[in-house]
Amino acid sequence: MGDVAVGARSGHDGEEHRGHPEGAADPAARSAVASGSESEAAEDGTVTEHDHSGDQGSGGSTPEARKPRSFWKELPILIGIALVLALLIKTFLVQAFSIPSDSMQDTLQRGDRVLVDKLTPWFGSEPERGEVVVFHDPDDWLAGEPAATPNALQKVLSWIGLMPSAEEKDLIKRVVGVGGDTVECRNTGPLMVNGKALDEQSYVYPGNTPCSVDDQGGQFTVHVPQGYIWVMGDHRQNSRDSRYNQSDKNHGMVPVKDVVGRAIVKAWPINRWGTLPVPDTFDQQGINEQSSAAGALTVAPQGVALTAVVPVAVWRRRRAAKDAAGTGTPTTATGSR
Repeated sequence: MGDVAVGARSGHDGEEHRGHPEGAADPAARSAVASGSESEAAEDGTVTEHDHSGDQGSGGSTPEARKPRSFWKELPILIGIALVLALLIKTFLVQAFSIPSDSMQDTLQRGDRVLVDKLTPWFGSEPERGEVVVFHDPDDWLAGEPAATPNALQKVLSWIGLMPSAEEKDLIKRVVGVGGDTVECRNTGPLMVNGKALDEQSYVYPGNTPCSVDDQGGQFTVHVPQGYIWVMGDHRQNSRDSRYNQSDKNHGMVPVKDVVGRAIVKAWPINRWGTLPVPDTFDQQGINEQSSAAGALTVAPQGVALTAVVPVAVWRRRRAAKDAAGTGTPTTATGSR
């Protein structure tokens, strides 16, 4: 029984694996089985080694590129960004204004477009003599003037700053006097600021005189209070400015808070492009003296009061000391009272 069992086993092994160790046959068999499995998988068309590596590449190192967004889908976004930027620029930086009249000839002509600096006032800058400024109507200066009637599109474009404002009640003039100044016109001129004569030939309309001889306001002497400016048009005989509004609530002055900003550039038409600098006559020596004196007057009452109080206090202290010496009362007690 035992020999038969051994013989059957030996014969079976000897026929199939003669001359090969039993351990060496197992790896070959496993390799054959694996090869067969891979071949079958390839024949089935399910997964091959090439396909597997390709899946890894497409899923990891080389992702599929996204399709570009349609231009028509991006257009509304671009328009929205442009409108927001235009509104911010108009509100905080620069705004365009159209010149509706001849009051600033020849510096500005009817129909010119100017760019107004709105940034510097945010940092506390105030108008200076000689600057051309845009300001809100202080007190019905534009009464009787024809009002513009813009259409809906013009209203939208002006609101966002892509078109000059058409219906806002704004004016444009040249600053002649600031807070503390004394401005004076006698006969035909010259115009005097703090006792200094201005040479205005470079900007006053040809044929006009610096001062107008009339009884409506052309002859004047005014003292500009702090926080206000005195403005005049360059076309002196065709400008309803501070001179002719002295009966309003501000006596012809323009509050600094109503100033929109300084006109810095003539932007349109292109053949009239140019800057709007301050004329040299406003930089002449001594023109600031009156403003300095006015500034000193604001603190003068306190100085006068101090000058009056000190001698009285000294006199009372001396008198109290004498009384104390006569009565024997301590001077410290009397002095403290």
